[in-house]
Amino acid sequence: MPALEIRPPTSWQPLDAAIADLKTYDWLILTSANAVHYFCQRLATVGHPADLQGVKLAVVGKKTARVLQQQGLEANFIPPDFVADALVADFPEPVTGLKILFPRVESGGREVLVKEMTAAGATVIEVAAYESGCPTAPDATAIAALQSGHVHIITFASSKTVRHTCHLLQQGLGDQWAQVVATVAIASIGPKTSDTCHELLGRVDIAATEYTLEGLTEAIAQWVSASSA
Repeated sequence: MPALEIRPPTSWQPLDAAIADLKTYDWLILTSANAVHYFCQRLATVGHPADLQGVKLAVVGKKTARVLQQQGLEANFIPPDFVADALVADFPEPVTGLKILFPRVESGGREVLVKEMTAAGATVIEVAAYESGCPTAPDATAIAALQSGHVHIITFASSKTVRHTCHLLQQGLGDQWAQVVATVAIASIGPKTSDTCHELLGRVDIAATEYTLEGLTEAIAQWVSASSA
């Protein structure tokens, strides 16, 4: 059941203004494939890829790096752990005095990267590159599959999807939604998503050790194999 709708931000103006000033930045940080997609879309619309000359690129996660490559760009830095916290902890140079552009989701993103880099002396400019929101109604097919017991695992790739899914399940199943979900395994992509699963669902049954979709898939395969043994 889709739990996120991706759409443009309320206004392009802040991102467009940052792109116009792009040559003044030392680093561009992109923490999701959506950020890459929308940033590059606006760069092609109001700027030029050549504007990135001299700007270093940092991304979080293999998928983000692949999407960046599809745009003809290579990351200068990918943290060893595929979470924003690792980007801060393992940044390849002192950030004091650096000017960093951070295109991100308009609402609901975590603040650790901006807070820690700012505290370390960087100037971090946040601009909305896209927005993600909850669908207006749950998917009827998914609700029917849950009710009939045909769903065995629900996978979550972000805290936002956990919150939205709970909202949609309550819409589709009413007060019995928690009892229905209790019969289904909960799979989480990473620590922050797991925290939200514990907060709203009370458990995590499958947790990825590599915080990527591939890592989540591997964790699910291992869980299924162990359950069948």
